[in-house]
Amino acid sequence: MRKILNGESITLGTCYYPEHWDKSLWREDLERMLSVGIKTVRIAEFAWSKVELTEGNYNFDFFDEFLDLTDEIGMQVIMGTPTATPPAWLSEKYPDVLNARKDGVLFRHGMRRHYNYNSENYRRLSSIIVEKFAEHYGKRKSVIGWQIDNEINCEIAEFYSESDDKAFNRFLQNKYKNLDALNEAWGTVFWNQTYTDWNEVHIPRTTIQGVVNPHQTLDYYRFVSDSACSWAKIQADIIRKYKKEDDFITTNGIFGHVDYQRMRDESLDFITYDSYPNFAYTLGGYDPSEDALRDRKWSRHLTETRSISPIFGIMEQQSGANGWNSGMGAPTPRPGQITLWTMQSIAHGADFVSYFRWRTATFGTEMYWHGILDYSGRDNRRLKEISDINTKVQKLSDVAGCQYVAKVAVLKDYDNVWDAEYDVWHKSVEEQSQKAIINASQRTHTPIDFVYLSGYLRRDDAGGHVNTERLLEKLSQYDLLIYPHMTIVDDRFLPALTKYVEKGGKLVIGCRSGYKEITGKCTMEKLPGKLKPLTGCDIPEYTYIAPDTGDVHIKWDDTLFTASVFADQLTVDNQSGSEADCGQNRTEEDSSCMNDKSEDVSNTVQNCKVLATYEDDYYRGYGALTVNKYGNGEVYYYGSAFNEESVEVFFDKLGVKNPYGEYLELPEELELAVRGDGDNQFAFILNYSKNEVKYTIKSNVTDMITGEMVSGLCTIPGYGVSVLKLGNNHIASAYA
Repeated sequence: MRKILNGESITLGTCYYPEHWDKSLWREDLERMLSVGIKTVRIAEFAWSKVELTEGNYNFDFFDEFLDLTDEIGMQVIMGTPTATPPAWLSEKYPDVLNARKDGVLFRHGMRRHYNYNSENYRRLSSIIVEKFAEHYGKRKSVIGWQIDNEINCEIAEFYSESDDKAFNRFLQNKYKNLDALNEAWGTVFWNQTYTDWNEVHIPRTTIQGVVNPHQTLDYYRFVSDSACSWAKIQADIIRKYKKEDDFITTNGIFGHVDYQRMRDESLDFITYDSYPNFAYTLGGYDPSEDALRDRKWSRHLTETRSISPIFGIMEQQSGANGWNSGMGAPTPRPGQITLWTMQSIAHGADFVSYFRWRTATFGTEMYWHGILDYSGRDNRRLKEISDINTKVQKLSDVAGCQYVAKVAVLKDYDNVWDAEYDVWHKSVEEQSQKAIINASQRTHTPIDFVYLSGYLRRDDAGGHVNTERLLEKLSQYDLLIYPHMTIVDDRFLPALTKYVEKGGKLVIGCRSGYKEITGKCTMEKLPGKLKPLTGCDIPEYTYIAPDTGDVHIKWDDTLFTASVFADQLTVDNQSGSEADCGQNRTEEDSSCMNDKSEDVSNTVQNCKVLATYEDDYYRGYGALTVNKYGNGEVYYYGSAFNEESVEVFFDKLGVKNPYGEYLELPEELELAVRGDGDNQFAFILNYSKNEVKYTIKSNVTDMITGEMVSGLCTIPGYGVSVLKLGNNHIASAYA
C-alpha cells in the first residue's frame, strides 16, 4: 500500500535540502519534523552535482548518509530526479542542451530549467543520472515515491533551440506526411508562406511585430506538450524498472503547454501541485477590488489539479514569506493563513500536503523564499501552527480518499486552451468567462469541477480515438455542463456530448463556439458549424460589443442582466421558436435570413427556441440565448461571454445554484467545498478574510475538529476553517 494518498489518512511533509546544511543539523531537523507531525521529506531535485560532480564519476556517499538517517528514525522520503538543474560541466560541454529565445539567443547556465527536452545529449545524460538514482535508491526502505524533474515548464514554456527546431520538423513530418497536407492545414498560401521543402519548415521565429502563422503556433504548442510528455515518460519508464511495487511516481505542476492528462496516463500515478496563495499579496500588485476572492483564486488552480487527479498531493505549500532576490516579494502569512491554505488544498482533494520549505535558504536566488523556519532555525509561530495543523488533520482521516463533490462541470480541452492563448478574439471571451464562472461558483457556493475532454483519448491508439463510454460515464456525473467557448470543435468529443444530452443532461455552450476546425482555420459552414445539430440555432451575424455602446442588456423571462465582450446574434433553424426568432422592429428583408431551415440539422433539431433576447444596440430583438430540446436533455447556446451576473442567472434558472442552501446559510465571504463518499459528505467552510464571519447551520451536524454536534448561528474567526460531517441524507437531497 502507498504510504501517502492511500485513502486512510491525510499526511504532512516538507521540502528539505540536505546539501544546503551542515550534516550536524540533519538529525535535529528530522526529529523536529517528526515532533510536529511531518512524516515525509522531498529531496534531491536540484542536486545532480552531489552525485555526478564530473561527467561519468558517480558518488552516492552524501545521500547514502542522509538516507541511512531517514531509515533509522522513520522519516519517509520522496526522491526527486535532479534534471531540473543540469550541472555546469554539462551546460558547458554540451551547449546543444541549452534552451533559446525565439531569436536564437541561448539561455546560459546560472538559473534553472535552462535546458531543452529535445537535445539528444540531454536525454542521454538525464537518462543515465535517473537510472543511477533509481538503481541505487529504488529499494531503499525510507524511499516511498519519486518526483520526476521539478515544475516542468515552469519559468519558461517555450523552446526555440536548434534541437527543438529539428524535433518540430520531425513532429510535423510524422503528423502530416507530406508538404501538401501541411500547407493546407496551415493556410500557407496566405502571405506567400508556401513550403516546397521540409528544410524550409521551422519552429516559430522572430518576425515583424512578433506575428506568427496561427496554425503553425497551435501545432507548436502541441509539439511543446508532446516533448514534455515524452521527456517525463523516459524518466518514468526508467524508475518503474527499479522502484518498489507500492512506491509512486509523480511530478509537480501545473504549468503551461503541457497535456497533464496525457502525462498522467503515460507516466504518473497522480499529480502534485505547488500552491502559493501568497502570490495574491505580492508587493506592487495589490488591487483592493479583488479582496473578497484574492487567495480564493487558488481554488481555481486546485480545481485544475483535481481535473488531472481527483485525489492529489501538494508538493509545495506556502509556509512563509515569498520572493526571489530579483522579485516576487510578498509578506509573511498572517497567523492562521497557513492553516487556511492547507485546508483549502485538502478541501479540494489533497490527501498529502508538503510545505516549502523546512529551513529558509541563507544564500542563492531564493534566500527570501521563506520556509517554516527562518534563518536561525529557532522555534517560531509558523512551526507551532504546523503542529496545530497536524492535530487537526489527524481528525480528518475519514475525509481521506473522498472525492470533491460537484454536479456542475466546466468542459475544457487543450486545443482550445492553447488557441485562446495566442488568438486575441478567443482570448478576450475565454479569460472573461473562466474568471466569471469560478467567481460566481465561489460566491453562490455552487461547487464545480473542470473536465478535460482530451483526458479521455485512448493513449494506446495511434489514431487518437476517444474512449466515448468512459467519457460519457464521467460526464453523466454532472447535472450541468458548461463549455464556455468551444471555438475549435474536435469531432471525436461530439458523440459523448450528444449521448450525454440525449440521456437527459443539460449542456450550456457560450459564444464564439464552433467556428474553427481542428487546424485552427475558420469553418465555411454556417455557424455554429459542427455544433448546429446539437444547438439547433443559427448565427447570421456577430460582433464585439463596441466600447461606445454602454451596457447591452439581455432579457430572459422577467430577468434582466448584461452581456459581456461579445454578441452572437441568434436565430433558430426550425419553426418551433418564439416570435423573438425574427427579432423586433425589423423589415421583412432584414429578417429573411432568420428563418433558414438548414437541411443538415432538420432531422436533429427537435424543439429549438429563443429563450432570451438582446435589449440594446442594433441587434435588439435578436436571440441572445436559445435552447434545443435534444432527446431527453437540453442544449443552451448563449451568445455572449459570461460574467458573474449571467453565470448566477444560469445557475438559478437551471436549478444548480447553492445546492447545500437547505442546510447551510453562508455569506459570500466564505468558501464552501465538499468532499464525500457513498456514506458521508464533509463540508469545508473557509474564511479568507481577517474578520470573523457568522453563518448558520440549519440541522445538527458534527464538527470534525472539535467532535461536537453543532447547529444554528455559528462564528468562524478570521482565516478560520470549519469541517462539518454531513449525514447520508444530505447527499441524496443536495441536488434533488
